[in-house]
Amino acid sequence: MCMMNSREEILRKLRAAPRPFPNIAQPSDYLPMTPMPISDQVALKDRFIREAENLSCFVHEPPSSDAAARVILNIIGDDKQVVSWDMDQIPYRLLGSVLAESGITVGVPGDPAVRVGFTGADAALAATGSVVLASGSGNYRAPSLLTTVHVAIITPDQILPNMESWLALKREAELETFRRSSNVVIISGASRTADIAMELILGMHGPRELHIIILTT
Repeated sequence: MCMMNSREEILRKLRAAPRPFPNIAQPSDYLPMTPMPISDQVALKDRFIREAENLSCFVHEPPSSDAAARVILNIIGDDKQVVSWDMDQIPYRLLGSVLAESGITVGVPGDPAVRVGFTGADAALAATGSVVLASGSGNYRAPSLLTTVHVAIITPDQILPNMESWLALKREAELETFRRSSNVVIISGASRTADIAMELILGMHGPRELHIIILTT
């Protein structure tokens, strides 16, 4: 006689139990978690900036490539090494040359001695001021996770109304982003935590600063 173990017995009982609410139809429409009636791209950008700054992000809108370079070098300061996604994954195509001309090298992702990390983004969400990062080949997790300062470089057309808008685009593309990515994270401001005394501390479990650079098109 074959004896069931505890796990098999629990699973057997669960499978045999009647299903709850058998006649409830699957909903066809869902209300968004963060409604965003705005569709105008300028208004979306303004909303994104406002929400991101409310989360203690530093948002930069350099008017030219040269201005973007100055913003980047100012964030890096006296450091001589950064970590980054592969350069072809970041919309600011001059990043590699700007770093090289300033004597700044790109280190190995995950080096705990490196202070500043650069990434692009899959999208930016206006309703919450969040950036969406999909990790995978060339899109390393460490620059946005282990550094003290995370710099996300985006373009205005990446700013979407909310999470539902982004997911709708992913479904249209047959969820390819999820298939090819090792993980997808939604980052809303710098890493933060609060103790029992309600004292907010930034950078306890991740970057202390999040800089978002919105390039001009």
